[in-house]
Amino acid sequence: MKQILQTTVGKAASIKQTVEQENGKGGYMRRTVYTFILMTAVGFYLALTGVLAGAAEVTPQWQQEWDKVLEGAKKEGRVVVAAGVTVEPVFAEFQKKYPEIKLVSIGRGEQAARIIPERRAGKYLVDVVFVGGTSAYNLLQAEALDPIKPALILPEVLDESKWWKGKHLYLDDEGKYILAFNLTPQLSWAYNTKLVDPNGIKSYWDLLHPKWKGKILLLDPTSLGTGAALQFLYQHPELGPEFIRRLLTEMDVTASRDIRQIVDWLATGKFAISGLTQVPRTGLDVAKKQGLPVDWFDATRFKEGVPLFASTGRAVLLNRAPHPNAARVLINWLLSREGQTVFQKVSPAADSLRIDIPKDNVVSYARRVEGPKYHLLDERIDIAPIQKFVSEVWKGKN
Repeated sequence: MKQILQTTVGKAASIKQTVEQENGKGGYMRRTVYTFILMTAVGFYLALTGVLAGAAEVTPQWQQEWDKVLEGAKKEGRVVVAAGVTVEPVFAEFQKKYPEIKLVSIGRGEQAARIIPERRAGKYLVDVVFVGGTSAYNLLQAEALDPIKPALILPEVLDESKWWKGKHLYLDDEGKYILAFNLTPQLSWAYNTKLVDPNGIKSYWDLLHPKWKGKILLLDPTSLGTGAALQFLYQHPELGPEFIRRLLTEMDVTASRDIRQIVDWLATGKFAISGLTQVPRTGLDVAKKQGLPVDWFDATRFKEGVPLFASTGRAVLLNRAPHPNAARVLINWLLSREGQTVFQKVSPAADSLRIDIPKDNVVSYARRVEGPKYHLLDERIDIAPIQKFVSEVWKGKN
């Protein structure tokens, strides 16, 4: 700005000199022209300064929208949420930040199961739901959901470069209703560190080597806890039903439904390898911390990769919500850097999809890393045919 003024005044001085030469010193014309030019320059400077200052004071559109939604949320005074107890500490932080918006959590058990029947009866009581896959898809099929993206306001939330693989992850076919905000590897195979060199296992097919015959312990393949592991193996193009069949019929495997027994037998060396059960479910992480000779095959070990699962990290917005503004405030805050940092801090066994937050407390078995092949399990798949196949193979083997 100063440069503009100096340039203009400089030109006025030049004109002044020219006029003086032509009219003589003290001439009337000289004084008049010079004064006019100088006043014009100053006026132009002041006008331009005012325009730019006014422009700088204009509030960004997103901020205007956010302020309006936040004001509406405070008037609504509450937001009703269906979610598990694992996210309760997250809600506590939200409540601290927005004390004017009372967060009411109804849990995600029987009360959450009543959402669809209540809506059919004309009762629209819940705003936001954080649920497992089945519940989310049931709400979608009931046409009870609003798209999430139109509800997002904060630039840092809309900036998809801050998210894993540079995009928001929606789990529904239309890509707008069920948003995942965490994905965790499902590691289902472990070993006794005194009996197995993990460097010798580079593929799931290596588990079928004759030297492991009679040395593999499985969580009973017909039990409910094996669903995700078997779905991954069954649907994988490089493994499929053939791998499962050979594992169950050729390797003389032993099965148990007692999770504690699986860890004990693995740690004592009765078996070299265990499979079809997740690390935290069996307590392998605890056993390893206690110094027992157990460990798990991490995501980098198998060339075919490992499955990913969203656990409780799915968010949906209910349509005809009783507190729509408060719901938008909650979903934006949760997906913000602040919200996801809080979530990650209280959920070390779930890896947030935001990549610009601290991940120091994410336990090793739950952390996504660069390199491995990750396969997102389709939670909508009817696993009954898989269970039937496994049951028939297992029954035939015994």
